[in-house]
Amino acid sequence: MNDILKTAREVLTLEANELTQNALTLNEKFVRAVRTMFDVKGKIVVTGVGKSGHIGAKIAATLASTGTPSFFLHPTEAMHGDLGMISKDDAVLAISFSGESEEVVRILPHVKRFGVKVIGMARDEGSSLGKFSDEFIKLDVKKEACPLGAAPTSSTTLTLALGDALAVCLMKMRNFKQEDFANFHPGGSLGKRLFVKAKDVMRSENLPIVSENVSLKTAIDAMTHGKVGNVLLTNSNGKLVAVLSDGDLRRALMSENFDINDSAIKYATKNPKILDDENILAVDALTLIEKYKIQLLVVVKNSVPIGILHIHDLTSLGLK
Repeated sequence: MNDILKTAREVLTLEANELTQNALTLNEKFVRAVRTMFDVKGKIVVTGVGKSGHIGAKIAATLASTGTPSFFLHPTEAMHGDLGMISKDDAVLAISFSGESEEVVRILPHVKRFGVKVIGMARDEGSSLGKFSDEFIKLDVKKEACPLGAAPTSSTTLTLALGDALAVCLMKMRNFKQEDFANFHPGGSLGKRLFVKAKDVMRSENLPIVSENVSLKTAIDAMTHGKVGNVLLTNSNGKLVAVLSDGDLRRALMSENFDINDSAIKYATKNPKILDDENILAVDALTLIEKYKIQLLVVVKNSVPIGILHIHDLTSLGLK
């Protein structure tokens, strides 16, 4: 077990050191590559083969999801018709650690024939890939984590990290915001957290609303039919003044002077927690509910109740 942990730690330390060293040596060439990608009117076409291809596919996906249109093109497929997927307004991000991957190098003369700019990622700018590149990002790896020095390990980690660096730099240059990210991720819990708003989830029909002057008995009847364990008490102008919860009701039942015909507002919670912005993200509304340790938030407009956000409705979305 100790040997396993020792090896694992050595791998992580080695790869971390390679990343740190490359972070310190980034220069104007990286800046030019980012600016070239930023100025592209079309898409960033990422290509590579083998492990570099797998990393390239991930980089393309990250770019596309963060505001830079991109897709992955396998170089072999490119030589058999898929070169037609590249337009003159695109740029190619070609990845090959050696810079000599035959499949990648073979497509580059044809890419250049279209007048498309090439950003190369390799260890040697003097390589075939480097010579075809308009901009070049050096993969400066001193040692692979593989004990044989054969399997791409440190080099693929560095390539992946540099791809993330490109994507994040472009995000900042495009002023890419959380709302933009949500537009590209509408599905799953991530999309719900970034896209679903309070108004999309709140209950807005048949709200349990009664006058502040009603008896506890009437309020209980409204609570029963409302099916949210609460009833909203409003004044003559329809504005919220209190909320009677099932917790308030239980405490009322414990009172020595309890009377079912008492005024409901006697036992209700005055100045309840409200939400006056129906466009707030649902996940932020859930955070408020958890912060105040309550079951629901009343959504109001000019102090008039327009909806109810119940904790069960929010948690059922899988927001956290």
